[in-house]
Amino acid sequence: MADETEAPEKAVADPETYRASLEAWMRAQMVDATDLRVHDVDMPRATGFSNETVFFSTTSRIDGETQTRKWVARIEPPDGGIFPEQTDACAISCQVQHRIMQAIRDAEAAPIPAMFPFEGDASVLGSPFFVMEFIEGLIPADVPRYSQAGFLVDDATPADRERMVRDACETMASLAGLGWQDLGLSWLDVRGEGDPRLSDQLMLYRTWIERELGDREHPIIRASLDWLDAHAPDLPSGISWGDSRLGNIIWQDYRCASVCDWEAVSLCPPEADIGWFVMFDRMSFDDFDAPRLEGFPTREEQVAIWEERSGRQVADTIDYWEIFGAMRFDAIMIKLGDRMVRHGIAPVGHTMSVDNGTTDALARLLERQGVKVDLRRDRGV
Repeated sequence: MADETEAPEKAVADPETYRASLEAWMRAQMVDATDLRVHDVDMPRATGFSNETVFFSTTSRIDGETQTRKWVARIEPPDGGIFPEQTDACAISCQVQHRIMQAIRDAEAAPIPAMFPFEGDASVLGSPFFVMEFIEGLIPADVPRYSQAGFLVDDATPADRERMVRDACETMASLAGLGWQDLGLSWLDVRGEGDPRLSDQLMLYRTWIERELGDREHPIIRASLDWLDAHAPDLPSGISWGDSRLGNIIWQDYRCASVCDWEAVSLCPPEADIGWFVMFDRMSFDDFDAPRLEGFPTREEQVAIWEERSGRQVADTIDYWEIFGAMRFDAIMIKLGDRMVRHGIAPVGHTMSVDNGTTDALARLLERQGVKVDLRRDRGV
């Protein structure tokens, strides 16, 4: 993976343009509040492209007392989410996140912030959105990667790091025990027949990849799909968070305070989550040539923590789930790269959609399984 030092900056609206609309909307939600005003509206520029995120505060009087609270709005971007849509009910990415987060919160299965009802009326902010409470805490960064710089490198003790990774693995494992039927998640069932399978996800990604690629060559991701089809374990599906990594958790005292970014949720064997987690861990250290931070559990230790809490065995198939994760990551890079070109962040003709560090990482994982794919074919050499 390339050692990127600067995050791409996307163009964002003037945050102040949202203030009046948010103020009117929040007044309708907080019916017990008087004299409510919205202030300190802010939007980060260097972020991902799956959501528009707006931070803001409200000050109002409730029961005769003045209260100031912080909130986060997640707004659907004009060109939608970057993960494949599981079903027609998943067409609005931020609605997917709101629905699954509310279900997880209601089940008290993981820490999820309180949320107002989903707003589908695009006339309010220009796109559908939802608002949730702001959770104070630290978030490991992607750029520069948390393995290279930031609080985990500079401030955390070995015991802090161990506690953090252990808590992440245990939080993922607790999700593995949830029943998707009990949470009313049939709207995620790809075939709609009540028997979701891993094969549904492989077919969904294959179809989506072919559509996003068009006439471009991508032999590595196609080879990974063939290998995944040929070696798929027969396991029951559950709830898969889908983007399980340290940077999608808000941390307080190196413990999980909020599980975020649920747009990749699916009905899939939950082993996929520990696979994605160790994949991202490998990329963050090995692929960045970053020395492993003292206290960080090893790959084997992470798997063992997940197994102990979930009661499921994954050690014998973890290579499969890591390749499954890398394939999915490489798939969204196709859409992300195209989106960056479309927004003028990358030049027209840029090959980032196929030629990127995730493709290289996927090729290396396949080679460990004896699958040889010439990287040069992806680069037109």
